[in-house]
Amino acid sequence: MTARILIIEDEALVAMELRFVLEDLGHEVVGVATTAKGARDMAREIDVDLALVDIHLSDGPTGISLGRELGQDMGVTVLFMTANPGMVRDGVAGAMGVLSKPTDERCVQKAIDYALRCRHGEPVEYAPPGLQLFA
Repeated sequence: MTARILIIEDEALVAMELRFVLEDLGHEVVGVATTAKGARDMAREIDVDLALVDIHLSDGPTGISLGRELGQDMGVTVLFMTANPGMVRDGVAGAMGVLSKPTDERCVQKAIDYALRCRHGEPVEYAPPGLQLFA
């Protein structure tokens, strides 16, 4: 199952590595945004299935509100990827869960597969290790 994925990450090397991993898995990376405004603009113009959202972006700790907006208002499946998972430990409305950084390719692959299966209403037995789901 392939998806159109938006990477929202202000660290260029992390974003580039994620892009390579996602493209190797057969997904289409529709864009990389470093700010909440840039991400909003892209999500309004491009059909996005899933967004990988860092909490701290170039314009500050704007990822949480951005993830809420993408999930609730735009129908995007949102997974946070952050080195600060405690900031979203209580969950964020509209978002599915959080992956702690640093992470590896296998963890990203399994989390994305799980998120896409959920998005398409397919049965899933359990969340993969490394993905903390929100209630």
